[in-house]
Amino acid sequence: MNILIVEDDDRIADFLGRGLRAEGYRVQRAADGPTGLAMAQDAARLAQADGDPTLLLLDLMLPGLSGLEICQTLRAEQVSLPILMLTAQGALEDRVAGLRLGADDYLCKPFEFEELLARLEALARRGRDQRPRPASRLQVGDLALDRERMQASRGGRPLQLTARELALLELLMSAPGRLFSRERILANVWGSSEDPLTNVVDVYIRRLRARIDTDGQPALIHTVRGLGYRLEAAQAA
Repeated sequence: MNILIVEDDDRIADFLGRGLRAEGYRVQRAADGPTGLAMAQDAARLAQADGDPTLLLLDLMLPGLSGLEICQTLRAEQVSLPILMLTAQGALEDRVAGLRLGADDYLCKPFEFEELLARLEALARRGRDQRPRPASRLQVGDLALDRERMQASRGGRPLQLTARELALLELLMSAPGRLFSRERILANVWGSSEDPLTNVVDVYIRRLRARIDTDGQPALIHTVRGLGYRLEAAQAA
């Protein structure tokens, strides 16, 4: 699971980031309200596209936009990311305000890290219970992927793909037309331990194209120079 920390205190953000990474979470951080809102909106779009959830750790007092304003904006936009609010203000009215604006839980500073982990785990379980099951079959033009059998085909012809190629294809097919940066592909398919300077994404894109775009069929995987790749069916003339 991804954790987005929106916290302007560098000391607290660093403590949370180190601790959460040690627990196996992928962590991002925003230091002000407007940046945090934009990153949360991006995370929600990605979660919808690839099913990789993000949980928001949201400080109440932030420069630019308060945590309450961020929470209110996200819920007004129907963004359903789990939100755990962090605040040094323990007054009942502050907690009630946050919960009424859509926060899922509240934790007052200072707090024990073990309690934070327990609350995150509870929110993650709740999110899994509420999240709809992804479609078992993806279809883009005449390209199909059976997620249960992990078998791809084009025009009814089975494609012989490796596990990594299938994972890359599944990511691209999960959001047809969406531009995926090399960094996003690397993080989703290979994980955060892979060297960000490697050209492995380009190598696998070439291999995937060689298996999918054959016999004069229209190309489905498209390169946006300097930005990344997208998969989409050719538009009918």
